[in-house]
Amino acid sequence: MPQGLPRRIRLAFITQALLSSVVIALGLLAVGLVVRHVLLDERLRRESDDVFATQARAPGSPLPQAITLRTWFVPAGAPVDALPAEVRDLPPGLHDLDFNKPFGIVYFVEARPAGRFVARLESGTIDEAIAWTAMLALLLALGATYLTSWLTYRASTRLVAPVSWLADAVARWEPRDPDATTVGPQHLPEDASSEVRHLSQALSGLAERVGDFVERERDFTRDASHELRTPVTVVRVACDLLLADEALTARQRRSLLRIQQAGRDMEAVIDAFLILAREADVAPQSEAFDVLDVVHEEVERVRPLVAGKPVIVEVTHADPPRLYAPRRVLNVMLGNLLSNAAHFTERGEIQVHVHRDRIEVRDTGIGMSAASVDRAFDPFWRADMAREEGKGMGLSIVRRLGERFGWPVSLTSVEGEGTQATIRFLG
Repeated sequence: MPQGLPRRIRLAFITQALLSSVVIALGLLAVGLVVRHVLLDERLRRESDDVFATQARAPGSPLPQAITLRTWFVPAGAPVDALPAEVRDLPPGLHDLDFNKPFGIVYFVEARPAGRFVARLESGTIDEAIAWTAMLALLLALGATYLTSWLTYRASTRLVAPVSWLADAVARWEPRDPDATTVGPQHLPEDASSEVRHLSQALSGLAERVGDFVERERDFTRDASHELRTPVTVVRVACDLLLADEALTARQRRSLLRIQQAGRDMEAVIDAFLILAREADVAPQSEAFDVLDVVHEEVERVRPLVAGKPVIVEVTHADPPRLYAPRRVLNVMLGNLLSNAAHFTERGEIQVHVHRDRIEVRDTGIGMSAASVDRAFDPFWRADMAREEGKGMGLSIVRRLGERFGWPVSLTSVEGEGTQATIRFLG
């Protein structure tokens, strides 16, 4: 489960720890800089107060000097030439003129009516002390953060482990026959919470209901298809016998032909339902057959539909394949496509091109717009809703059969010019 809940929790805690580290580091850096500024400013102000007090008592007294500290005092009205050039024009306050050097050097300037005081201090010792203090504080803070995050992560993973186990168990279900007992309360981890147990019971109930529903639907489709086959066969045989009567009028013969074709369409739908009602791993019986033979069979079946129309039906081929597959499935798919072409073509031609890897059915019928092509495979939808023929199920069944057996179907069409349907043989 590459994107499972434990992984997301782990990533969340890692991200939180990294962000906390950055925030803590930046916070300590800011605090260190503020503390450094305050300490240096306070120390140098004390030096300034002492110098001004000493000069007030005894003008010209020596100024305090040290290894890291140098001071200057310019009485009021005296020239500032004695001051370093870089600080002559500095305003009062603390200034880091050489802060980027390994050992920081700061200047402090204070102006009073009695004169101007300037101090130069090498702040390396203070900077080092602040840096070590900040580093130790950072290490302690990061250690506490990482330890807390790790302990919280461990506790969180223990809490979500039953959910992950439940998800894995559901993922292993057979979609057509989910085994609800695998997520029963007796199989849950011992540390599963009450919420997980409620979820387990809900999933078990759902699996049982889904299984019952699928079984009822499968049984109904199978039984209804079997029951419908017998009366449809009787109707078709009766039509064949009646059509053999030469005393029929033209009107009677047209009516019988329509009944006969409707019976064949119904047989095709029943066959499709029977095939789709089977389990996915129980395919119809396969056999070796020539695709061209199936094409000729279905073309002969469709010829009565274009009788009396100025429509030519022809078959062309280039290296037609021989397949080992459920022959009846191809019969149903191709029969539906040819039936559609016959229904919607009033003049012109219907061409069936058989290639090594596909069958193309082209017609010169009414065609479809781009929006119609997008919806052509939707159940109960037809390009010409004004026509009585068909219920809009043919193409939907063809696509479902094609997806089931690895023969995808595609459509291209130009409104007013015709349509091309293609069955591809993958693999």
